[in-house]
Amino acid sequence: MVEHAPDRAPGTRPVETLPKAHLHLHFTGSMRPSTLLDLAERHGVRLPTALRSSQMVSLSPDARGWFRFQRLYDAARSCVRTAEDMQRIVLEAAADDAAEGSRWLELQVDPTSYAVHVGGITPALEIVLDAARTASAVTGTQVAVVVAASRIRHPLDARALARLAARYAGEGPGTVVGFGLSNDERRGSTADFAPAFALARRAGLASLPHSGELLGPEHVRETLRTLAPDRLGHGVRSGEDPELLAALVEAEVALEVCPASNVALGVYPDLADVPLERLVAAGARVALGADDPLLFGPRLAAQYRSAREDHGFDDERLAGLARSSIAASRAPEEVKRQLLAEVDDWLRAPVRSSTTTGP
Repeated sequence: MVEHAPDRAPGTRPVETLPKAHLHLHFTGSMRPSTLLDLAERHGVRLPTALRSSQMVSLSPDARGWFRFQRLYDAARSCVRTAEDMQRIVLEAAADDAAEGSRWLELQVDPTSYAVHVGGITPALEIVLDAARTASAVTGTQVAVVVAASRIRHPLDARALARLAARYAGEGPGTVVGFGLSNDERRGSTADFAPAFALARRAGLASLPHSGELLGPEHVRETLRTLAPDRLGHGVRSGEDPELLAALVEAEVALEVCPASNVALGVYPDLADVPLERLVAAGARVALGADDPLLFGPRLAAQYRSAREDHGFDDERLAGLARSSIAASRAPEEVKRQLLAEVDDWLRAPVRSSTTTGP
């Protein structure tokens, strides 16, 4: 969909070459628009106009806006019918991330959504994990998986997914590294999902629920009390409560901030209103993410460009965001050390004007 051009101000380093980790990207939402159109044609699916155009989706922050988002997401997901489709999505997501400097990707997937086509939730997850190992070997971006339950399904379904995720738990590419909870924050009771998260934690998986985007600080507090998160998917509205934000900082709970989706969902009117500066100034560990670029448009590098253009982050502070993403990831420690050293190398590289030509 809509993507900013990779232009940059004179005297700055390109964000595409800044090594970083990508911690908030959904499986179906990672699809290239061209891939969606190809799969729809192949499987005879008639897509809504919004998915056949090149316009970024713009939604209201109420239930009606979320319903429209879910309808579009479900339409895109209905085009994913085979193991080959699933493998293609993983490989292309990793290749796109590699082109934007992402060296470690945690791709979030609910295998329930694809199980009917491939023989169950276990084969669905194994297809994604196998593709993640292949993508890690060929793209330069190491890919791990977060298994996510849905708030609109029964909590017992979440327990089944937690047990499945635990069977494939690991700490390298092609393994499950975390357990999440997605969909509309206004649906269901967060506390009802606590047993599933307890199962996942016992297996060594990170606790990675969505919270604090559509709902405010009180929902974040409930998530902290009941799910003991290591990171919050979004969490951006914790900036509305300084006491809560300080508690998140003290507990070292990272925030997966996705500016483009915040604006597309109507949480903030434009990118400059996303409270990135407030979160970082408070000491929060922030990892920028693209969420669902199929619907929201910009991919990962554009989130870093927004930090530069809309919030005035210089190269040093952009490097700080990249370091935060790496530190908050579930990458093995040796991978983290290597990537952090490469961030330092990026900062030490000579700054070239955007008008410079030649090798």
